Amino acid sequence: MVGVMCAGLAVGLAACSEEDPDAGTNGVGKLTAAKIQSRTVKAARGADAVHVAGTVVVNKKTYKLDMRLKADGGTGSVSTGGGTFRLLRVGDHLYLKAGAGFWTHSEDGKDGHGSGNAAQKLDGKYVKVPKGDPAYQRLSTFTDKGVLLDGLLALHGKLAKGARGSAGGVRTVELTGDKGAGGTLDVSLEGGAYPMRLERAGGAGTIQLSDWGTDFPLREPGSTDTVDYGQALPGS
Repeated sequence: MVGVMCAGLAVGLAACSEEDPDAGTNGVGKLTAAKIQSRTVKAARGADAVHVAGTVVVNKKTYKLDMRLKADGGTGSVSTGGGTFRLLRVGDHLYLKAGAGFWTHSEDGKDGHGSGNAAQKLDGKYVKVPKGDPAYQRLSTFTDKGVLLDGLLALHGKLAKGARGSAGGVRTVELTGDKGAGGTLDVSLEGGAYPMRLERAGGAGTIQLSDWGTDFPLREPGSTDTVDYGQALPGS
């Protein structure tokens, strides 16, 4: 009898050890690395909205992002060495809001063009960014879901599938480029195959992605909260 019980226990343990790690998941973990990447890019592009938060290093400058994005615009904050400012884009209309200190000092510490009374006028107001201003293209990138995600989600080098893990409380499978040197992306194993966390290649920042498909209000600021500075922003 004892022998029978032991044999039954051994069989049970063997069955447990061979349990499918993808049971109860969306099945993405069973795919090849290339198919996982294809599936997650498709999911990200197809989502109506996303929350992007973390750091991005561009041209040796570090930007801290906290942005909510959808097809027709985005809203949130960006922090740099020159301070923190808020961005809001509704369609083609882009607005920037910052304190007086942002307008009076540039990132290199020199006085900006928006000094004195002008800076006080702009303090805490949404300043409409003219489409012809060079800053429009740079700043609107942070509010453009398609452009920002295409830039962030690119992995470089040979793709490989890594270990299972979790990000934001969601089970994930790891996808790497060039053994991690080309970036690491954690893809959700629950629900849609959304990218959940990205470590960019070359230590160029870490991004958390959440609230996929969760809508949020996006509307133009009121006239009393807006300043139209003209054809160009004051330097900052």
